[in-house]
Amino acid sequence: MAENSLFAILLRSRWWVSALVALGFVVVAFAMLPESLRVIGALGGAPFVVISVMAARRQWGLPGPAKVQALLTAAGTMGWNEFAEALATAWRREGYAVRRVDGPGADLALERQGRTTLVSAKRWKAARVGAEALRDLLQAIDKQEAHYGIAVALGEPTDAARAFARDNGLTLLGGEALARLLRDMPLPPKA
Repeated sequence: MAENSLFAILLRSRWWVSALVALGFVVVAFAMLPESLRVIGALGGAPFVVISVMAARRQWGLPGPAKVQALLTAAGTMGWNEFAEALATAWRREGYAVRRVDGPGADLALERQGRTTLVSAKRWKAARVGAEALRDLLQAIDKQEAHYGIAVALGEPTDAARAFARDNGLTLLGGEALARLLRDMPLPPKA
């Protein structure tokens, strides 16, 4: 499916957006079509009902926008050891064996089904993520013969970093995706 097709956009949107589109088909069909064609016209919204159900399944149990912001803010206030432990706990919940890595370029190693993923996360507070950190991660992957690499950051990656990650099969983990991973992390009490 094309990344910017209507259905792809609706799958990334909240589930109720597709439900509203489907409801719009029903309302327009019953308001504008002759009585003999109303049901057939209303069925034009069926694909949007399916998209709504698919989006709801994907979004079930995921943090909403307010919690995403709270999780990212909390992650930004943590020290390195606390943040590393939050990441390790989250990946263990996902079924990975997690161990700390000492050395340049990588901070954590995730293992599952005989595959190793190295994670670079110490620069998670950087405002902009550059390609240099990704080069260090790529070198660590080669040195340790790992299969994948993930760079964790709260800041936005530069265009050069995005291109480097894409060209070298690295994953940039930040924003909403990072909040989804940390969704069970305890948040500090509100003041």
